Amino acid sequence: MTVSTPMMVTFTIYILGMVLIGFMAWRSTKNFDDYILGGRSLGSLVTALSAGASDMSGWLLMGLPGAIFLSGISESWIAIGLTIGAWLNWKIVAGRLRVQTEHHNNALTLPDFFSSRFEDNSKILRVISALVILVFFTIYCASGIVAGARLFESTFGMSYESALWAGAAATIIYTFVGGFLAVSWTDTVQASLMIFALILTPVIVIFAVGGLSDSLAVIEAKSVENINMLKGLDFVAIISLLGWGLGYFGQPHILARFMAADSHRSIRTARRIGMTWMILCLAGAVAVGFFGIAYFQNHPEQAAGVSENGERIFIELARILFNPWIAGILLSAILAAVMSTLSCQLLVCSSALTEDLYKNFLRKGASQRELVWVGRLMVLLVAVIAIALAANPENRVLGLVSYAWAGFGAAFGPVVLFAVCWKRTTRNGALAGMVVGAVTVLVWKQYAWLGLYEIIPGFLFASLAIVLFSLLGRAPSREAQARFSQADMEFHSK
Repeated sequence: MTVSTPMMVTFTIYILGMVLIGFMAWRSTKNFDDYILGGRSLGSLVTALSAGASDMSGWLLMGLPGAIFLSGISESWIAIGLTIGAWLNWKIVAGRLRVQTEHHNNALTLPDFFSSRFEDNSKILRVISALVILVFFTIYCASGIVAGARLFESTFGMSYESALWAGAAATIIYTFVGGFLAVSWTDTVQASLMIFALILTPVIVIFAVGGLSDSLAVIEAKSVENINMLKGLDFVAIISLLGWGLGYFGQPHILARFMAADSHRSIRTARRIGMTWMILCLAGAVAVGFFGIAYFQNHPEQAAGVSENGERIFIELARILFNPWIAGILLSAILAAVMSTLSCQLLVCSSALTEDLYKNFLRKGASQRELVWVGRLMVLLVAVIAIALAANPENRVLGLVSYAWAGFGAAFGPVVLFAVCWKRTTRNGALAGMVVGAVTVLVWKQYAWLGLYEIIPGFLFASLAIVLFSLLGRAPSREAQARFSQADMEFHSK
Protein backbone atom coordinates (compact mmCIF):
# COMPACT_ATOMS: atom_id res chain seq x y z
CA MET A 1 0.00 0.00 0.00
CA THR A 2 1.30 3.47 -0.87
CA VAL A 3 1.21 5.83 2.08
CA SER A 4 0.19 9.35 1.08
CA THR A 5 2.58 12.09 2.20
CA PRO A 6 -0.22 14.42 3.42
CA MET A 7 -1.61 11.71 5.66
CA MET A 8 1.79 10.90 7.09
CA VAL A 9 2.54 14.58 7.71
CA THR A 10 -0.85 15.15 9.40
CA PHE A 11 -0.41 12.17 11.71
CA THR A 12 3.12 13.20 12.58
CA ILE A 13 2.14 16.79 13.42
CA TYR A 14 -0.77 15.56 15.55
CA ILE A 15 1.35 13.05 17.49
CA LEU A 16 4.17 15.56 18.06
CA GLY A 17 1.58 18.07 19.27
CA MET A 18 0.28 15.65 21.89
CA VAL A 19 3.79 14.82 23.07
CA LEU A 20 4.59 18.56 23.29
CA ILE A 21 1.56 19.05 25.55
CA GLY A 22 2.91 16.23 27.70
CA PHE A 23 6.20 18.06 28.20
CA MET A 24 4.34 21.32 28.96
CA ALA A 25 2.40 19.47 31.68
CA TRP A 26 5.70 18.10 33.04
CA ARG A 27 6.57 21.64 34.17
CA SER A 28 3.29 21.93 36.12
CA THR A 29 3.66 18.56 37.84
CA LYS A 30 5.29 19.27 41.19
CA ASN A 31 4.03 16.37 43.33
CA PHE A 32 2.10 13.10 43.18
CA ASP A 33 -1.24 14.90 43.67
CA ASP A 34 -0.48 16.86 40.48
CA TYR A 35 0.59 13.72 38.60
CA ILE A 36 -2.52 11.70 39.53
CA LEU A 37 -5.27 14.34 39.83
CA GLY A 38 -3.86 17.59 38.43
CA GLY A 39 -4.10 19.34 41.80
CA ARG A 40 -7.93 19.45 41.45
CA SER A 41 -7.62 22.41 39.10
CA LEU A 42 -9.77 21.55 36.05
CA GLY A 43 -12.34 24.13 34.92
CA SER A 44 -15.74 23.33 33.41
CA LEU A 45 -14.63 23.06 29.77
CA VAL A 46 -11.64 20.81 30.42
CA THR A 47 -13.61 18.70 32.91
CA ALA A 48 -16.42 18.19 30.36
CA LEU A 49 -14.30 17.45 27.31
CA SER A 50 -11.77 15.37 29.23
CA ALA A 51 -14.56 13.24 30.74
CA GLY A 52 -16.10 12.80 27.29
CA ALA A 53 -12.87 12.01 25.47
CA SER A 54 -11.67 9.61 28.15
CA ASP A 55 -15.03 7.82 27.90
CA MET A 56 -15.29 7.55 24.12
CA SER A 57 -12.48 5.22 23.13
CA GLY A 58 -11.73 3.72 19.73
CA TRP A 59 -15.12 2.05 19.70
CA LEU A 60 -16.78 5.44 19.04
CA LEU A 61 -15.20 5.71 15.59
CA MET A 62 -14.68 2.00 14.92
CA GLY A 63 -16.78 -0.33 17.06
CA LEU A 64 -20.09 1.57 17.03
CA PRO A 65 -20.09 2.64 13.34
CA GLY A 66 -19.02 -0.91 12.46
CA ALA A 67 -21.93 -2.41 14.40
CA ILE A 68 -24.41 -0.03 12.72
CA PHE A 69 -22.92 -0.74 9.27
CA LEU A 70 -23.23 -4.50 9.72
CA SER A 71 -26.57 -4.71 11.55
CA GLY A 72 -28.47 -1.49 10.86
CA ILE A 73 -29.94 1.22 13.06
CA SER A 74 -31.04 -1.30 15.70
CA GLU A 75 -27.51 -1.20 17.14
CA SER A 76 -28.08 2.45 18.13
CA TRP A 77 -29.85 1.31 21.30
CA ILE A 78 -26.34 1.28 22.80
CA ALA A 79 -25.98 5.01 22.08
CA ILE A 80 -29.36 5.72 23.68
CA GLY A 81 -28.44 3.77 26.80
CA LEU A 82 -25.06 5.51 27.04
CA THR A 83 -26.63 8.96 26.73
CA ILE A 84 -29.09 8.29 29.55
CA GLY A 85 -26.41 6.72 31.75
CA ALA A 86 -23.94 9.56 31.21
CA TRP A 87 -26.52 12.23 32.05
CA LEU A 88 -27.47 10.42 35.27
CA ASN A 89 -23.79 10.07 36.17
CA TRP A 90 -23.22 13.81 35.73
CA LYS A 91 -26.44 14.63 37.62
CA ILE A 92 -26.21 12.23 40.56
CA VAL A 93 -22.55 11.32 41.04
CA ALA A 94 -20.26 14.05 39.66
CA GLY A 95 -20.74 16.90 42.14
CA ARG A 96 -21.27 14.64 45.13
CA LEU A 97 -18.12 12.65 44.41
CA ARG A 98 -16.10 15.87 44.06
CA VAL A 99 -16.98 17.05 47.58
CA GLN A 100 -17.03 13.62 49.22
CA THR A 101 -13.50 12.77 48.09
CA GLU A 102 -12.20 16.07 49.42
CA HIS A 103 -13.90 15.60 52.80
CA HIS A 104 -12.66 12.02 53.09
CA ASN A 105 -8.93 12.56 53.53
CA ASN A 106 -8.60 14.35 50.17
CA ALA A 107 -8.77 10.96 48.40
CA LEU A 108 -6.82 10.89 45.13
CA THR A 109 -8.07 7.54 43.80
CA LEU A 110 -11.27 5.54 43.94
CA PRO A 111 -9.76 2.82 46.21
CA ASP A 112 -8.43 5.65 48.43
CA PHE A 113 -11.94 7.14 48.64
CA PHE A 114 -13.55 3.80 49.48
CA SER A 115 -11.00 3.17 52.21
CA SER A 116 -11.57 6.58 53.84
CA ARG A 117 -15.33 6.77 53.29
CA PHE A 118 -15.97 3.40 54.93
CA GLU A 119 -13.23 3.62 57.62
CA ASP A 120 -11.60 0.45 56.35
CA ASN A 121 -8.62 -0.01 58.64
CA SER A 122 -8.07 -3.53 57.29
CA LYS A 123 -7.37 -2.01 53.84
CA ILE A 124 -9.17 -4.92 52.18
CA LEU A 125 -11.43 -2.55 50.24
CA ARG A 126 -8.40 -0.71 48.93
CA VAL A 127 -6.69 -3.91 47.81
CA ILE A 128 -9.73 -5.49 46.16
CA SER A 129 -10.75 -2.31 44.34
CA ALA A 130 -7.17 -1.77 43.16
CA LEU A 131 -7.06 -5.34 41.86
CA VAL A 132 -10.41 -4.90 40.06
CA ILE A 133 -9.01 -1.75 38.41
CA LEU A 134 -5.85 -3.53 37.32
CA VAL A 135 -7.64 -6.60 35.89
CA PHE A 136 -10.41 -4.84 33.97
CA PHE A 137 -8.38 -1.80 32.91
CA THR A 138 -5.62 -3.93 31.49
CA ILE A 139 -8.28 -5.56 29.28
CA TYR A 140 -9.69 -2.12 28.47
CA CYS A 141 -6.22 -0.78 27.61
CA ALA A 142 -5.75 -3.75 25.29
CA SER A 143 -8.93 -2.76 23.42
CA GLY A 144 -7.54 0.74 22.85
CA ILE A 145 -4.27 -0.65 21.57
CA VAL A 146 -6.17 -2.95 19.18
CA ALA A 147 -8.06 0.07 17.81
CA GLY A 148 -4.84 2.04 17.36
CA ALA A 149 -3.16 -0.90 15.67
CA ARG A 150 -6.10 -1.29 13.25
CA LEU A 151 -5.78 2.38 12.35
CA PHE A 152 -2.04 2.22 11.61
CA GLU A 153 -2.44 -1.12 9.84
CA SER A 154 -5.19 0.22 7.52
CA THR A 155 -3.71 3.66 6.96
CA PHE A 156 -0.02 2.91 6.50
CA GLY A 157 -0.01 -0.73 5.40
CA MET A 158 1.99 -1.79 8.45
CA SER A 159 1.99 -5.30 9.85
CA TYR A 160 -0.33 -5.72 12.84
CA GLU A 161 2.65 -6.42 15.12
CA SER A 162 4.42 -3.18 14.16
CA ALA A 163 1.16 -1.22 14.29
CA LEU A 164 0.65 -2.28 17.93
CA TRP A 165 3.75 -0.44 19.05
CA ALA A 166 3.32 2.52 16.68
CA GLY A 167 -0.23 3.11 17.88
CA ALA A 168 0.65 2.99 21.58
CA ALA A 169 4.01 4.76 21.64
CA ALA A 170 2.89 8.41 21.63
CA THR A 171 0.22 7.83 24.29
CA ILE A 172 2.71 6.11 26.56
CA ILE A 173 5.21 8.98 26.13
CA TYR A 174 2.91 11.89 27.06
CA THR A 175 1.20 9.96 29.88
CA PHE A 176 4.60 8.95 31.26
CA VAL A 177 5.93 12.49 31.11
CA GLY A 178 2.99 14.76 31.98
CA GLY A 179 0.58 12.67 34.04
CA PHE A 180 -2.97 13.86 34.70
CA LEU A 181 -2.57 17.41 33.38
CA ALA A 182 -1.11 16.14 30.11
CA VAL A 183 -3.93 13.64 29.78
CA SER A 184 -6.62 16.25 30.51
CA TRP A 185 -5.16 18.93 28.23
CA THR A 186 -4.69 16.50 25.36
CA ASP A 187 -8.21 15.15 25.96
CA THR A 188 -9.59 18.63 25.30
CA VAL A 189 -7.80 18.85 21.94
CA GLN A 190 -8.76 15.28 21.08
CA ALA A 191 -12.44 15.82 21.96
CA SER A 192 -12.53 18.80 19.60
CA LEU A 193 -10.98 16.74 16.82
CA MET A 194 -13.43 13.87 17.38
CA ILE A 195 -16.56 16.04 17.18
CA PHE A 196 -15.25 17.75 14.01
CA ALA A 197 -14.71 14.37 12.33
CA LEU A 198 -18.05 12.91 13.40
CA ILE A 199 -20.09 15.89 12.20
CA LEU A 200 -18.28 16.40 8.89
CA THR A 201 -17.97 12.79 7.72
CA PRO A 202 -21.65 11.71 7.66
CA VAL A 203 -22.63 15.00 5.97
CA ILE A 204 -20.16 14.37 3.13
CA VAL A 205 -21.26 10.72 2.86
CA ILE A 206 -24.90 11.79 2.46
CA PHE A 207 -23.96 14.28 -0.28
CA ALA A 208 -21.85 11.63 -2.02
CA VAL A 209 -24.85 9.28 -2.21
CA GLY A 210 -27.13 12.03 -3.54
CA GLY A 211 -28.85 13.51 -0.50
CA LEU A 212 -30.73 12.35 2.57
CA SER A 213 -33.78 10.93 0.79
CA ASP A 214 -31.67 9.06 -1.77
CA SER A 215 -29.46 7.65 1.00
CA LEU A 216 -32.46 6.38 2.96
CA ALA A 217 -33.94 4.88 -0.21
CA VAL A 218 -30.71 2.98 -0.96
CA ILE A 219 -30.46 1.69 2.60
CA GLU A 220 -34.09 0.57 2.58
CA ALA A 221 -33.69 -1.03 -0.84
CA LYS A 222 -30.75 -3.10 0.36
CA SER A 223 -32.77 -4.33 3.35
CA VAL A 224 -35.79 -2.75 4.99
CA GLU A 225 -34.49 -4.26 8.24
CA ASN A 226 -31.64 -1.73 8.24
CA ILE A 227 -34.06 1.03 9.29
CA ASN A 228 -35.95 -1.11 11.80
CA MET A 229 -35.02 -0.16 15.38
CA LEU A 230 -36.32 -3.54 16.57
CA LYS A 231 -34.53 -5.67 13.97
CA GLY A 232 -33.82 -9.08 15.46
CA LEU A 233 -34.25 -7.73 18.98
CA ASP A 234 -36.48 -9.00 21.74
CA PHE A 235 -37.05 -7.35 25.12
CA VAL A 236 -33.93 -8.89 26.65
CA ALA A 237 -31.75 -7.70 23.78
CA ILE A 238 -33.03 -4.12 24.02
CA ILE A 239 -32.54 -4.07 27.79
CA SER A 240 -29.01 -5.43 27.29
CA LEU A 241 -28.13 -2.65 24.86
CA LEU A 242 -29.66 0.06 27.09
CA GLY A 243 -27.84 -1.53 30.03
CA TRP A 244 -24.55 -0.11 28.75
CA GLY A 245 -25.61 3.14 30.43
CA LEU A 246 -25.24 1.54 33.87
CA GLY A 247 -21.51 1.28 33.31
CA TYR A 248 -20.90 5.02 33.74
CA PHE A 249 -21.33 4.97 37.51
CA GLY A 250 -18.28 2.74 37.94
CA GLN A 251 -15.70 3.91 35.39
CA PRO A 252 -12.62 5.10 37.36
CA HIS A 253 -11.17 7.12 34.44
CA ILE A 254 -14.40 9.13 34.10
CA LEU A 255 -14.94 9.49 37.85
CA ALA A 256 -11.38 10.83 38.16
CA ARG A 257 -12.41 13.82 36.00
CA PHE A 258 -15.18 14.66 38.46
CA MET A 259 -12.74 14.38 41.37
CA ALA A 260 -10.29 16.73 39.62
CA ALA A 261 -12.78 19.58 38.96
CA ASP A 262 -11.82 22.85 40.62
CA SER A 263 -15.19 22.94 42.41
CA HIS A 264 -18.47 21.06 42.52
CA ARG A 265 -20.02 24.30 41.24
CA SER A 266 -18.18 23.78 37.94
CA ILE A 267 -20.00 20.50 37.40
CA ARG A 268 -23.32 21.98 36.22
CA THR A 269 -21.70 23.89 33.34
CA ALA A 270 -19.44 20.92 32.61
CA ARG A 271 -22.50 18.64 32.41
CA ARG A 272 -24.14 20.82 29.76
CA ILE A 273 -20.97 21.02 27.69
CA GLY A 274 -20.20 17.32 28.13
CA MET A 275 -23.68 16.07 27.25
CA THR A 276 -23.92 18.29 24.15
CA TRP A 277 -20.55 16.99 22.98
CA MET A 278 -21.53 13.39 23.68
CA ILE A 279 -24.91 13.50 21.92
CA LEU A 280 -23.37 15.07 18.79
CA CYS A 281 -20.52 12.51 18.74
CA LEU A 282 -22.79 9.49 19.23
CA ALA A 283 -25.24 10.75 16.59
CA GLY A 284 -22.33 11.25 14.22
CA ALA A 285 -20.93 7.78 14.85
CA VAL A 286 -24.33 6.20 14.24
CA ALA A 287 -24.74 8.27 11.05
CA VAL A 288 -21.32 7.20 9.73
CA GLY A 289 -22.24 3.52 10.00
CA PHE A 290 -25.82 4.00 8.80
CA PHE A 291 -25.16 6.12 5.72
CA GLY A 292 -22.03 4.11 5.01
CA ILE A 293 -24.43 1.28 4.12
CA ALA A 294 -25.81 3.43 1.28
CA TYR A 295 -22.40 4.52 0.03
CA PHE A 296 -20.92 1.04 -0.28
CA GLN A 297 -24.15 -0.34 -1.68
CA ASN A 298 -23.72 2.16 -4.54
CA HIS A 299 -19.96 1.55 -4.80
CA PRO A 300 -19.38 -2.17 -4.19
CA GLU A 301 -16.03 -1.99 -6.02
CA GLN A 302 -14.68 0.11 -3.12
CA ALA A 303 -16.05 -2.13 -0.37
CA ALA A 304 -13.15 -4.58 0.01
CA GLY A 305 -11.89 -2.98 3.24
CA VAL A 306 -15.25 -2.93 5.01
CA SER A 307 -16.15 -6.41 3.75
CA GLU A 308 -13.07 -7.73 5.50
CA ASN A 309 -13.76 -5.82 8.73
CA GLY A 310 -16.85 -3.66 9.31
CA GLU A 311 -15.03 -1.67 12.00
CA ARG A 312 -13.02 0.02 9.21
CA ILE A 313 -16.09 1.87 7.90
CA PHE A 314 -14.98 5.32 9.14
CA ILE A 315 -11.41 4.76 7.97
CA GLU A 316 -12.49 3.71 4.46
CA LEU A 317 -14.99 6.57 4.03
CA ALA A 318 -12.41 9.14 5.14
CA ARG A 319 -9.79 7.81 2.72
CA ILE A 320 -12.18 7.56 -0.23
CA LEU A 321 -14.19 10.77 0.08
CA PHE A 322 -11.72 13.38 1.33
CA ASN A 323 -8.63 15.17 0.15
CA PRO A 324 -5.60 13.39 1.68
CA TRP A 325 -4.87 16.37 3.98
CA ILE A 326 -8.43 16.38 5.34
CA ALA A 327 -8.45 12.56 5.50
CA GLY A 328 -5.32 12.72 7.62
CA ILE A 329 -7.06 15.06 10.07
CA LEU A 330 -10.17 12.87 10.17
CA LEU A 331 -8.20 9.68 10.73
CA SER A 332 -6.26 11.45 13.46
CA ALA A 333 -9.62 11.62 15.25
CA ILE A 334 -9.54 7.83 15.65
CA LEU A 335 -6.08 8.09 17.11
CA ALA A 336 -7.40 10.89 19.34
CA ALA A 337 -10.21 8.66 20.61
CA VAL A 338 -7.81 5.81 21.27
CA MET A 339 -5.13 7.97 22.88
CA SER A 340 -7.52 9.95 25.10
CA THR A 341 -9.02 6.83 26.66
CA LEU A 342 -5.85 4.76 26.78
CA SER A 343 -3.91 7.53 28.52
CA CYS A 344 -6.60 7.88 31.22
CA GLN A 345 -6.66 4.13 31.79
CA LEU A 346 -2.89 3.87 32.02
CA LEU A 347 -2.88 6.67 34.57
CA VAL A 348 -5.64 5.10 36.69
CA CYS A 349 -3.78 1.76 36.68
CA SER A 350 -0.59 3.59 37.62
CA SER A 351 -2.35 5.36 40.50
CA ALA A 352 -3.80 2.07 41.78
CA LEU A 353 -0.37 0.43 41.77
CA THR A 354 1.43 3.46 43.22
CA GLU A 355 -0.99 5.11 45.68
CA ASP A 356 -3.03 2.09 46.75
CA LEU A 357 -0.44 -0.69 46.76
CA TYR A 358 3.14 0.67 46.67
CA LYS A 359 2.66 3.62 49.06
CA ASN A 360 0.31 1.87 51.47
CA PHE A 361 2.05 -1.48 51.72
CA LEU A 362 5.66 -1.14 50.59
CA ARG A 363 6.86 2.45 51.14
CA LYS A 364 4.62 4.42 53.51
CA GLY A 365 7.26 7.11 53.87
CA ALA A 366 7.96 7.50 50.15
CA SER A 367 8.70 11.05 49.02
CA GLN A 368 6.53 12.87 46.48
CA ARG A 369 9.33 12.69 43.91
CA GLU A 370 9.68 8.93 44.43
CA LEU A 371 5.91 8.40 44.03
CA VAL A 372 5.84 10.38 40.78
CA TRP A 373 8.62 8.26 39.31
CA VAL A 374 7.08 5.00 40.53
CA GLY A 375 3.83 6.17 38.90
CA ARG A 376 5.66 6.73 35.63
CA LEU A 377 7.25 3.28 35.76
CA MET A 378 3.84 1.72 36.43
CA VAL A 379 2.51 3.42 33.27
CA LEU A 380 5.18 1.57 31.29
CA LEU A 381 4.49 -1.75 33.02
CA VAL A 382 0.73 -1.70 32.39
CA ALA A 383 1.27 -0.56 28.79
CA VAL A 384 3.57 -3.50 28.02
CA ILE A 385 1.10 -6.00 29.51
CA ALA A 386 -1.79 -4.47 27.53
CA ILE A 387 0.23 -4.64 24.30
CA ALA A 388 0.90 -8.33 24.98
CA LEU A 389 -2.85 -8.95 25.46
CA ALA A 390 -3.60 -7.09 22.22
CA ALA A 391 -1.18 -9.21 20.19
CA ASN A 392 -3.99 -11.37 18.73
CA PRO A 393 -5.00 -9.66 15.43
CA GLU A 394 -8.45 -11.31 15.55
CA ASN A 395 -9.49 -9.16 18.52
CA ARG A 396 -12.59 -7.02 18.04
CA VAL A 397 -12.74 -3.65 19.79
CA LEU A 398 -16.39 -3.67 20.86
CA GLY A 399 -16.17 -7.16 22.40
CA LEU A 400 -13.19 -6.28 24.57
CA VAL A 401 -14.72 -2.99 25.68
CA SER A 402 -18.06 -4.55 26.61
CA TYR A 403 -16.37 -6.98 28.99
CA ALA A 404 -14.28 -4.36 30.80
CA TRP A 405 -17.17 -1.86 30.83
CA ALA A 406 -19.44 -4.42 32.50
CA GLY A 407 -16.77 -5.35 35.04
CA PHE A 408 -16.34 -1.76 36.24
CA GLY A 409 -20.02 -0.90 36.03
CA ALA A 410 -21.08 -3.82 38.23
CA ALA A 411 -18.13 -3.88 40.66
CA PHE A 412 -17.82 -0.13 41.31
CA GLY A 413 -21.03 1.51 40.04
CA PRO A 414 -23.38 0.51 42.89
CA VAL A 415 -20.66 1.14 45.50
CA VAL A 416 -20.02 4.66 44.16
CA LEU A 417 -23.74 5.47 44.03
CA PHE A 418 -24.40 4.28 47.56
CA ALA A 419 -21.18 5.88 48.86
CA VAL A 420 -22.23 9.36 47.73
CA CYS A 421 -26.00 9.04 48.27
CA TRP A 422 -26.62 6.83 51.33
CA LYS A 423 -25.04 7.70 54.68
CA ARG A 424 -25.87 4.28 56.12
CA THR A 425 -23.63 2.34 53.67
CA THR A 426 -21.03 0.30 55.57
CA ARG A 427 -17.62 -1.18 54.81
CA ASN A 428 -19.06 -4.71 54.66
CA GLY A 429 -21.86 -3.54 52.39
CA ALA A 430 -19.39 -1.91 50.00
CA LEU A 431 -17.12 -4.96 50.06
CA ALA A 432 -20.03 -7.35 49.42
CA GLY A 433 -21.28 -5.19 46.54
CA MET A 434 -17.87 -5.00 44.92
CA VAL A 435 -17.21 -8.74 45.12
CA VAL A 436 -20.74 -9.78 44.09
CA GLY A 437 -20.71 -7.37 41.13
CA ALA A 438 -17.32 -8.50 39.82
CA VAL A 439 -18.01 -12.23 40.29
CA THR A 440 -21.45 -11.97 38.68
CA VAL A 441 -19.94 -10.37 35.57
CA LEU A 442 -17.20 -13.00 35.31
CA VAL A 443 -19.61 -15.94 35.74
CA TRP A 444 -22.50 -14.51 33.68
CA LYS A 445 -20.12 -13.77 30.82
CA GLN A 446 -19.06 -17.41 30.65
CA TYR A 447 -22.55 -18.88 30.62
CA ALA A 448 -24.46 -16.04 28.86
CA TRP A 449 -27.69 -16.88 30.70
CA LEU A 450 -30.87 -15.51 29.06
CA GLY A 451 -28.70 -13.68 26.51
CA LEU A 452 -28.64 -10.77 28.98
CA TYR A 453 -25.65 -8.37 29.07
CA GLU A 454 -23.75 -9.26 32.23
CA ILE A 455 -23.67 -5.70 33.60
CA ILE A 456 -27.41 -5.80 34.39
CA PRO A 457 -27.46 -8.81 36.76
CA GLY A 458 -24.09 -7.69 38.12
CA PHE A 459 -25.37 -4.20 38.95
CA LEU A 460 -28.62 -5.52 40.43
CA PHE A 461 -27.05 -8.23 42.62
CA ALA A 462 -24.30 -5.84 43.80
CA SER A 463 -26.90 -3.23 44.83
CA LEU A 464 -28.88 -5.82 46.77
CA ALA A 465 -25.72 -7.05 48.48
CA ILE A 466 -24.78 -3.49 49.55
CA VAL A 467 -28.20 -2.83 51.10
CA LEU A 468 -28.44 -6.23 52.79
CA PHE A 469 -24.96 -6.29 54.35
CA SER A 470 -25.16 -2.62 55.37
CA LEU A 471 -28.45 -3.09 57.21
CA LEU A 472 -27.35 -6.34 58.86
CA GLY A 473 -24.13 -4.82 60.22
CA ARG A 474 -23.29 -2.06 62.67
CA ALA A 475 -24.01 1.46 61.45
CA PRO A 476 -21.04 3.66 60.40
CA SER A 477 -19.38 5.68 63.18
CA ARG A 478 -20.67 9.11 64.12
CA GLU A 479 -17.51 10.63 62.68
CA ALA A 480 -18.04 8.92 59.32
CA GLN A 481 -21.66 10.01 59.20
CA ALA A 482 -20.68 13.56 60.17
CA ARG A 483 -18.12 13.76 57.34
CA PHE A 484 -20.73 12.48 54.90
CA SER A 485 -23.28 15.06 56.11
CA GLN A 486 -20.79 17.94 55.92
CA ALA A 487 -19.88 17.01 52.36
CA ASP A 488 -23.54 16.65 51.42
CA MET A 489 -24.32 20.10 52.88
CA GLU A 490 -21.47 21.60 50.85
CA PHE A 491 -22.77 19.93 47.69
CA HIS A 492 -26.25 21.42 48.20
CA SER A 493 -24.90 24.88 49.05
CA LYS A 494 -24.87 27.52 46.33
